[in-house]
Order: sequence, then structure tokens, then C-alpha cells
Amino acid sequence: MTGWQDDKTTALLILENGTRIEGQGLGATGHAVGEVCFNTAMTGYQEILTDLSYAGQIITFTFPHIGNVGTNDQDVETPEHASDTGAKGCVLKADITNPSNYRSTQHLNAWLQDRNIIGIAGVDTRALTAFIRENGLTNGVIAHAPDGVFDEEAIANALAGFKGLEHADLAADVSTAKTYEWKQGRWVWNEGFSPIQNPKNHIVAIDYGAKANILRCLANEDVTVTVVSASTPAKDILDLNPDGIFLSNGPGDPAATGQYAVGIVKELIASAKPIFGICLGHQILALALGGKTVKMHQGHHGANHPVKDLTTGKVEITSMNHGFAVDADSLPAGIEQTHISLFDQSNCGLAVTGKPIFSVQYHPEASPGPHDSHYLFKRFLDNVRGVKADA
Repeated sequence: MTGWQDDKTTALLILENGTRIEGQGLGATGHAVGEVCFNTAMTGYQEILTDLSYAGQIITFTFPHIGNVGTNDQDVETPEHASDTGAKGCVLKADITNPSNYRSTQHLNAWLQDRNIIGIAGVDTRALTAFIRENGLTNGVIAHAPDGVFDEEAIANALAGFKGLEHADLAADVSTAKTYEWKQGRWVWNEGFSPIQNPKNHIVAIDYGAKANILRCLANEDVTVTVVSASTPAKDILDLNPDGIFLSNGPGDPAATGQYAVGIVKELIASAKPIFGICLGHQILALALGGKTVKMHQGHHGANHPVKDLTTGKVEITSMNHGFAVDADSLPAGIEQTHISLFDQSNCGLAVTGKPIFSVQYHPEASPGPHDSHYLFKRFLDNVRGVKADA
């Protein structure tokens, strides 16, 4: 246990409508402002908290037992060269129990402290989730003061000054500041991460907030991955002589990031290189192709989301984390909708007719199915190798 001495309030979650939720503090101290969302996954809390797509957000976990398997260095999704670390805070139903897993190296509470993430426990997360479902994603401030004394004025000012994620370019905040090479493949039980020995192709990944395991899944297809920042000019990317281009996941409003990213991607589309996008990368690709994106009511955050591949008729169980979506009705002629959510029929994938360019909204590397969506990485590399064979 984290060692609560009594039920004294040591943490607050204050929503923009004035709702004040009291609980017990975990992790870092101080206060942080963000968009409050909920995630329905039963596992993977460490991966969720380090997914840069959650930058600017406070995550409510609907599953009550968070922290029970501890933490370790291998399950961190934030790449080494990222400029930020992901979520601003987390909201839990129950206190963290002592970890019980052979891979655990650190208690979640200490891990939250090290990563400067504020937590609050003792919250009726079911009621908070129901509120978000009814009213939509909401802004809020999470605060932790071990002595129970809060700087109420600073908290109020932080909430008043937060404009939300709409119109926010957060990719610029989390993207790598340097170009680097990624060679690490997927994790193998009792062996660790597999090295890539003889890469056959070269992929350039544009980092809008890339997850480490996405880069591993790319590398695992026997490729060298060069990671570049979100604002890298198209000419500089093409000068790296890639066989294909990957557009990564990331946080924030795609229309805001698109102010500079869309022009870059349009040039890359014109280069005829194979392109594969995930999450924010999917949305940026849609914008570059002439589509539009919209803010969602509550977003999709979880690991049990059914998605139908319209090209095969198969249903995949997927992991999702997004608060914006591509407007399928806005896609122009020549752009095919390839995947849809079976929860709300929102767009989850697209492809360009006659070109090796496609993208999906969900996270195929996250393995909730467990391997339902890994075919997408192979599909991308098949495109790459088909282009090379024809060159």
C-alpha cells in the first residue's frame, strides 16, 4: 500500500464546471491541468501513462486495480529522445496495492513520482466516467498536497487559463528534437527486445509523439528506422533516401498540427513513396488528402474496441486513444474508407486508390487481440518491397 494514515484529503480533481472531487494523493506533488478522459483497459496502465498521445490529458482508469503488477523499464512507451513524458495525471478508484509480478522493479507510486505524474485515489471513477460520457470530455486540474493545504488561487488560475486540446498543437511539444536511428525489435519473453541484424529496407518515421512499440514493430519487419521531428521538411526526409515513410501517433488537434505538417505530407505523397499512418498520423494524412477532422464527444480510449476491416470483412479487437476523428463524409474521391469502429461507425482507416498509401486510427502494435492488427506492418512493408522491386 502507499501508506495512507487516514482519510484526510491530500488530493483534488476540480472540473471546469466547478465539480470538486476529493481523494488521497499519489505520485508527484503540486498541480497539473489537462483534459480529463477515461480509459477502459484492464491492463497496460504503464504503457497508457507513457503514451505521448495522452500529453495534455488526465486519465481516469475505469479498472479499479491499477498498480498491482508494479512497473518496469521495458513497458515504457516514451522513446528516449522524446521531448515530454505523456499524461499529466491519473485518477484511480482504489489505493495501489503492493506489486505482485516477477517483472516488477518499482512500485507505481514511486514511478509516478519519478515521472512527475500526479495521481488521486479514492474517487468514484464509475460516476466520473458516466459524467464524461454524458457531458463530453472536460478540462480539469489535479492537485496533490501531502499536508492537505492547497494553493486554491493557483489551481483556479491554471484551470481558467487552460484552453483545452482543440486548436492545440501538442505534437510540437513531444516530438524528438533530434534525428536518430531505431534498431530495436519486439520484446521476446525471457530474452528482452530483439536486435535487428540485417535490415533490408529503410523507413523514415515522422515523430508526432511516437510510441516505442510502434517503432519496434516497424523495425521487426527487418528495416532500419530513422526517426525525425514533426517539422522536418519533406526535402530533408527525401534526402534520407527512405524506401517508405511512416506517420506516427501523437497528441492534440490534428488541424493545429496540420498547419505545418499537412504541407510536408503533401510533398511526401507526391514523391510516390509508400506511406503508412497511425492515429494522429492517420488524421494528418487525411487532411493532406483533402479530408477534415472533428473533435469527438468523449473520444475512444481503451483496449476492447472492435474495428471492422471493410476490405476483408474481418473484425479486429483494437487499442484506441484519440479524441479527434477523421470525418469520413469529407474524404474526396479516390480515398477509400477501409476500417470503421463497430461502437459508433466512426472512421478508423483509409487508403488511396491505386497508390501504396494507407493509415488506421487505432494502435495495431498494442496487441489487445492479441495480434489481430499486426498484419498492417507487414502490409506496409509489402508495399515498400513492391515499390523497390518495380524501381
